[in-house]
Amino acid sequence: MAFNLRNSRKSPLSASTQVHKFLAGDVGRPSLVAAGLHSPVHGQDTPLRGRGVQREQVDGSSLPVYFLLNSFTRSSINRTRCQIPFVLPYPSSLSPLQKCLPSVIPHQNPPLCLNKIRPFCSDVNSVHTDSEFESDIENESASAELEADSKEVERVCKVIDEMFALDRNMEAVLDECGINPNHKLVLCVLQRFNHARKPAFRFFRWAADRPGFSHDSTTYNAMMNILGKTRQFETLVSLLEEMGEKGLLTMETFTICIKVFAAAKERKKAVAIVDLMKKYNFKVGIETVNCLLDALGRAKLAKEAQTLFEKLEPKFAPNLQTYTILINGWCTVKNLMEAARMWNEMIDKGFKPDIVTHNIMLEGLLRSHKRSDAIKLFEVMKCKGPLPTVRSYSVLIKNLCKHGHLKEAIDYFDEMVDSGCGPDAAVYTCLMTGFANQKKMDIVYRLLNEMKEKNCLPDGRLYNALIKMMVNRRMPDEAVKIYKKMVQSGVGASVHTYNMIMKSYFVARDCEMGLAVWEEMKRRGFCPDENSYTVLVGGLVRQGRLNESCRYLEEMIDKGMRAPRIDYKKFSAGFYWSGGRNCLEDLAEKMKLSGNSEVANLLERWVK
Repeated sequence: MAFNLRNSRKSPLSASTQVHKFLAGDVGRPSLVAAGLHSPVHGQDTPLRGRGVQREQVDGSSLPVYFLLNSFTRSSINRTRCQIPFVLPYPSSLSPLQKCLPSVIPHQNPPLCLNKIRPFCSDVNSVHTDSEFESDIENESASAELEADSKEVERVCKVIDEMFALDRNMEAVLDECGINPNHKLVLCVLQRFNHARKPAFRFFRWAADRPGFSHDSTTYNAMMNILGKTRQFETLVSLLEEMGEKGLLTMETFTICIKVFAAAKERKKAVAIVDLMKKYNFKVGIETVNCLLDALGRAKLAKEAQTLFEKLEPKFAPNLQTYTILINGWCTVKNLMEAARMWNEMIDKGFKPDIVTHNIMLEGLLRSHKRSDAIKLFEVMKCKGPLPTVRSYSVLIKNLCKHGHLKEAIDYFDEMVDSGCGPDAAVYTCLMTGFANQKKMDIVYRLLNEMKEKNCLPDGRLYNALIKMMVNRRMPDEAVKIYKKMVQSGVGASVHTYNMIMKSYFVARDCEMGLAVWEEMKRRGFCPDENSYTVLVGGLVRQGRLNESCRYLEEMIDKGMRAPRIDYKKFSAGFYWSGGRNCLEDLAEKMKLSGNSEVANLLERWVK
């Protein structure tokens, strides 16, 4: 029996944008229509293998999708409904509260290893987030932080904070302090300002001018990560060229650039980075191609990734990971028909879908509201292999909990335990979130106790989920208790942790405690991100504390961040009626110079 796919006309891939063009300032986003990127290439119908032949393969690892889903009833895989924000389990190759929150342990910054190239692996239990650039710079090498002088780091960061806020000559003060930069110190300071590109870049340039110090590949890559997150393409490419002149380019450097341009949907520039690698005599192999395809897929450019794959296929022999990445890309944009086509092409080329590929298809079906098909696939995995892992069960349990099917979720949980798969923190997080959404907190606490009995240690995601439960129930003090327990357990908090607690206090109209959480976050060495400022400024505006909100708003813009999403009408009206037109005028000018023209126009209307 054949599963026919519709034909689509071949469309040639346009030539890659040359790097020298955007070095000259051509950083505009190219039109994908002008690039000739349409549907992926399918020159002819692709029949699936006969069902009789596939029944002979008892391990089931190379069964086409059509057979897997039609072994019970007719499949509906060619019908899709919703987008699937799934993260590929293969890591990319190319992560004063003093009264209420006493210091339990000294703060330890997250490890500081900037974007070490992570090889593809089949760790099906690994969980990745969409904010790759944050995780890359917040999960830096532990050795850098341990070996750097923490007192010196604190001293440098204090100078930068104070001088930058006062708009003073930060560089002159750093000179007067007699600071001798080294690579570990620079990495730690850049991590502290990983969301504030302007002070970070000024410090980076200051360090480069110090006698006896020169940046190496790791410090350059750290700075490029920060610029990439804020999409400062011209500066990033300038640093890339500078590294090339000094012979400091590494595979990690190109990986950062590929991810940056792909995340911004700048496909042609991402491809041009691969061409640039050849210019600098770097080997471009299948791992590099996989990195590029993965970055495009994560940016929901599955069609572009597919077209590029078909263009490069004659030059680079694809492997299992290549097909897994393409399947994930199609699942991300809810095109299960194309995902099935790639699955079957992978089998035709002699590759066996492994557990990671199965888990991707499983989650793709669930996210597309095809739970019955997903369960069929899950049952086939149990019968014919590869056997479901903890990750497989987590995917299914999470979906069931999300839609309120808690009894079925518990049944699968029990089945997982009986099969010999020990539950991990991710599974418990799914269950606790599901029961908390149903306001069954007694079961949440029972699950917590069960975790202790089974020696399953909570991780950061579980603690954040518990904090979110308390925040949603408007219990900020309980959220703080969980945070204290989190710190006592040695589990690192994140900026997101503080943002949730801070928001809960502002919602409860407790500005003082909200500001105390802000200070606690900074005291522990975390750089507030755009969401942090949005919560803080918005909370102060709602409480009528306009002067404070204006100060933090200006601080945010000065650091190079985008204007927050707050109620600017209430903000502007408050200043207008209190006689603060001059303040509004100055703020509007600052917004305009920083590129926040929409907010600037709104403020100017109130001034006039």
